[in-house]
Amino acid sequence: MTGHEVVRLRVNFKTLEEFENFREYGQQELSMKEDLEENIVENDSESPFYGIYFGNKLVGRMSLYKISAKYDLYFDPPHDYLELWKLEVLPGYQGKGIGKAMVDFAKSFKLPVKTNARQRSDDFWKKQGFTALTYHTERDRGENPYVWLPEGVQEKIDVQEKKEASVSEPFDE
Repeated sequence: MTGHEVVRLRVNFKTLEEFENFREYGQQELSMKEDLEENIVENDSESPFYGIYFGNKLVGRMSLYKISAKYDLYFDPPHDYLELWKLEVLPGYQGKGIGKAMVDFAKSFKLPVKTNARQRSDDFWKKQGFTALTYHTERDRGENPYVWLPEGVQEKIDVQEKKEASVSEPFDE
């Protein structure tokens, strides 16, 4: 499997049914079902969800949000960035480049990308060119942030503790 096409998923009940396939594989903490139910507007094309299909089966998915530079606690200089959440590939399709294709899709926008490594996935993120951030208790609150930095951007060392990062809007290509 090569040349995986990442597509924006429509927010509809078909997508909701496809997400249930992921939950069946015991990945509840990564499930996007609740997010979808909260955001449901039939065939909303502004969804934050992206995926890769193999035939008619959704085999990989992620959420991608664009965060405004005014909420940036991570990068120097302050920058709009993408927050990549809930990347998951179904068992049986793992190790075939699907996760890498989704990460490459996020990188293609040439903005810094932040994620939180989960379920012992540190090696995956390192292979994708991400690095662990210096942990800051107030900012990271138990998360395990990893970032990919495009040219000209570096990690912010002096963290302003008072700013609160918030998810602003789904990323719009």
